[in-house]
Amino acid sequence: MKLDRADGDRGAFDPAEIAGELGLCELELRKYRDAAEHLTWSLERDWALPSQLQERFLTGQRKAAFYVVELVLSVDPPDAEILIDGQKIGRTARTYKLFLEPGRHMVRARAPGREDGFHAFNGEPGDKQEISMKLSGPAVSSAKDAPAAPKTASASPAVRPKEPGPWASWPGTLRIGGIGLTAATASLGAVFMVRASTADGDLDERNKKLDAAGVSRGVCREQPKPATCSELTRLRRDRDLFAGLGTAMVVTSGVVGAATVASFFTDFSFRRTEPTKARLTLIPTVAPAQVSLVAYGAW
Repeated sequence: MKLDRADGDRGAFDPAEIAGELGLCELELRKYRDAAEHLTWSLERDWALPSQLQERFLTGQRKAAFYVVELVLSVDPPDAEILIDGQKIGRTARTYKLFLEPGRHMVRARAPGREDGFHAFNGEPGDKQEISMKLSGPAVSSAKDAPAAPKTASASPAVRPKEPGPWASWPGTLRIGGIGLTAATASLGAVFMVRASTADGDLDERNKKLDAAGVSRGVCREQPKPATCSELTRLRRDRDLFAGLGTAMVVTSGVVGAATVASFFTDFSFRRTEPTKARLTLIPTVAPAQVSLVAYGAW
């Protein structure tokens, strides 16, 4: 169906003009993403638009783009299927120009015979995101391009890869357990050390009170012992107990931690069906009041 123009310049409205007018209406309704898409589509066909309409549509497109996120997406291969936040784009192209609502978005590209590509980004109003995605892996060749196998040759059955045995994962399990045990013993050791320090402080405070009262500390060796002596004995026992437990936990944490770190440098390839790969990365980190070494490993 054609709509006659009132000015008589042409017999019917051009699709580019219709899309532009639709975009201006959507702009008034604050449907900024739809408005940006229709106005952009119209301006891409500016040869069919009078200069006056081009200016109106360009002004509207810039206003709509201020409220949305513009995404320029390049994909290789160009026939890859594109999904934005799980929704398919019904067309295929090497380069896409899309408009999205502000916020976090996930772009996924997939093609037969290639690994899927993913890219996540967080777009603010008025942002322009440029993403280039190249899917790795060779394309699947068609049956016509594949060389025909001789009919007289019999294909030998494919050798199935050897299933990994139970020893394949035990180093990783031990490392995870070692990291957890190291953290637990270090935390308990710190708690016991703090408790011992608190008991030692209480003990010093009681002794100072006795000195201030003119009572000799040796009075606890005489009979009958004052009631204060039992409290002092309890504080000493608590201090020594917690100090011993804290020291033991710290030593245990150091031994287990050293063994765990050393396991990253140990070659377990004789237990594996695949060659050993690099499994450890040491990264020094500096923060206020502390310097540490972070170890990243694959297990």
